[in-house]
Amino acid sequence: KLSTSSTLGNQAHALFDRFVASQTCKEVQQNFAELCHHLQLDSQDYHHFYNKLKEKLNYWKAKELWQKIDKRASHPDYEQGKPCAKTKCLVLGAGPCGLRTAVELALLGAQVVVLEKRTSFSRNNVLHLWPYTIRDLRNLGAKKFYGRFCSGSLDHISIRQLQLILLKLVLLLGVEVHTGVNFKGLLEPQASGSTGWRALVHPESHPAASYQFDVFISAGGGRFVPDGFKIKELRGKLAIGITANFTNRRTAAETQVAEISGVARIYNQKFFQQLHTEMGIDLENIVYYKDDTHYFVMTAKKNSLLKKGVIKQDSSDAEQLLAQANVDQEALLQYAYDAAQFSTSHKLPDLEFALNHVGKPDVAMFDFTCMHRAEYASLVRERRGKKLLIGLVGDCLVEPFWPLGTGIARGFLAAFDTAWMVRNWGKGVTHLQVLAERESVYQLLSQTTPENTSKNYPAYSIDPSTRYPNVNLSSIKPKQVRHLYDVEDKSNKKKVPLQNKNSLRRMVDLLSWCQKHTAWCERVQVKDLSQSWRSGLALCALIQHFRPKLIDMSSLDENDAVHNNQLAFDILQREFGIEPIMSAGDMASSKEIDQLSVVLYLTQVHNVFTEAPLPKGKCLNTPRKKSGMPATDLGSSELCYFCHQQLYVLERGSAEGKFFHRSCFICQQCGTTLRQGGYTFYPDTGRFYCEEHSEPVEEKGEEGELQQADLSTGVQVWTISELIPLCINVPILFNMLH
Repeated sequence: KLSTSSTLGNQAHALFDRFVASQTCKEVQQNFAELCHHLQLDSQDYHHFYNKLKEKLNYWKAKELWQKIDKRASHPDYEQGKPCAKTKCLVLGAGPCGLRTAVELALLGAQVVVLEKRTSFSRNNVLHLWPYTIRDLRNLGAKKFYGRFCSGSLDHISIRQLQLILLKLVLLLGVEVHTGVNFKGLLEPQASGSTGWRALVHPESHPAASYQFDVFISAGGGRFVPDGFKIKELRGKLAIGITANFTNRRTAAETQVAEISGVARIYNQKFFQQLHTEMGIDLENIVYYKDDTHYFVMTAKKNSLLKKGVIKQDSSDAEQLLAQANVDQEALLQYAYDAAQFSTSHKLPDLEFALNHVGKPDVAMFDFTCMHRAEYASLVRERRGKKLLIGLVGDCLVEPFWPLGTGIARGFLAAFDTAWMVRNWGKGVTHLQVLAERESVYQLLSQTTPENTSKNYPAYSIDPSTRYPNVNLSSIKPKQVRHLYDVEDKSNKKKVPLQNKNSLRRMVDLLSWCQKHTAWCERVQVKDLSQSWRSGLALCALIQHFRPKLIDMSSLDENDAVHNNQLAFDILQREFGIEPIMSAGDMASSKEIDQLSVVLYLTQVHNVFTEAPLPKGKCLNTPRKKSGMPATDLGSSELCYFCHQQLYVLERGSAEGKFFHRSCFICQQCGTTLRQGGYTFYPDTGRFYCEEHSEPVEEKGEEGELQQADLSTGVQVWTISELIPLCINVPILFNMLH
């Protein structure tokens, strides 16, 4: 018996070691499942799982980890897991911020389920860590999972390794993590009262579809912000970033190459001048870190990219400038390679690009001219008497300015703030008080730096007062956040008006028309008036059906959605005067495509293909009875603000209280199509302009601070006092905003 017990124990130890050493998301999940099976533990028994695991795994290596977790869990803030013992949380996104939030929620006693659409962790990019984040992760046992974590003077880690560390930790705490699951939206409680808030997921049969929760935390990245949240925008001068990852073989020669923690042109003009003279590469700054890869990130000047052939054609529109069709990928690889070699004095031997998640060289070029932040961090939604607390963390809360290395630092701060909010929610604090306190703390987040947060790192907890000096948790009053409480008004429930029914019928007819005239193409399946148009093939198929000489479907690659959409947009604009509804890049990459925009666009396509096209430039806004498309009234009650022709609901856009055809929403000077949050409006003249052709409107505030004025409500107003800390840390930001 002793021998059998010893054998089983040794096997459990081996399984634990294998779990700890796992280097892929799949391996972590498989080895964890084997460990649980061997120890006869139910991983879904979240209330007791961790304690039972400790009892059954009497292994010295595990005990070292238990000591660190127990020390954290014993903090008074968690009250031994009682505050959220009856709270059920859904966390969207298994990125570092989502997983770090899940750790805190589990320690508070909540049942936590994490959904992640990816099935692997493949992001090589390296994150800069502030001192408190290093200490925080060390205290959670990061070194046990990843021995090289911040060894020596290192203050960074790859995103992939950080995800692996946190994934292992949350699994040990009883958190359910489901990968390969797409979140499609929130399902409201049913009228019968038999179910609470749930998630609409794909595949629909996944067990997570039946999970009911009262807290939803979105950590799904900058592209996913739940309905009800408003996003503000900070724009600067055009800034083009390039990231490149090279294989790290960890040879002696590679080890000797010094890292570059951040070199800006203003501090080392000689270096950048030599780089420009010898290589033709013109940069504003460059950073080099070593982890699983040799990671380089740099800001490149547009003219340099044009001269080197990286960007094929110049454009004043950043999206068109960096569109896939306008970038020579081989030239981009060479540009990144040369910059990496020069900046390390050619001391990295045999540089070879690491591969990304699709097996291609891990090099990316992107625009960070615009940065986004949510106007508020939380809201409460109530339906059929059941409340749902919704919070944001990570990039969908505050998009980081990467040269400052603020992403993970502020991401973790937001995770702690969110956990504190959920703690209050679980303790029964009134919903308006919960919201008011969360928003009071959120006011500080975007201004945090290592210099203005508390230096007493050992005292950091989920309590905001331990991290933000002089924080005022009641700076915002409950009465000021009533707009963040979204409750259905039963007294105002109305039947769907006839005009809306007609609109819906017209949409059904439009969908049928599109399906009929694309059915000939086997590669196209039109199922709706939104997602089915993402690849661009459906639109191209419509064009070829009616105008075969304009396009050749056989030459198109269904995986190159940006090219396909751009081709279709260009043909329809050139031949028929139909303005694009969005950029080809947005059409291909947007998580949720606006259905009304697609309906407007396809209505115009229908009109030009079923009767003679209207002259270019004229609004294609009047539905006509043709080819089974009934000309039913779409519920118009006004005229377009710009062209003064009849305006229909499906075609209606609005800004500054004005209603118009979306195709009429253009700059009054250059005719460029405007986008919501990307324009300037002058009330005295009633004119709209693009950012490039709007005259600067400045005025002094009460304290003499320079402020932007007359901007749309979707644009963040930043004061000079808010920008100075950023400018001091990274001169390039000042150049952007100059």
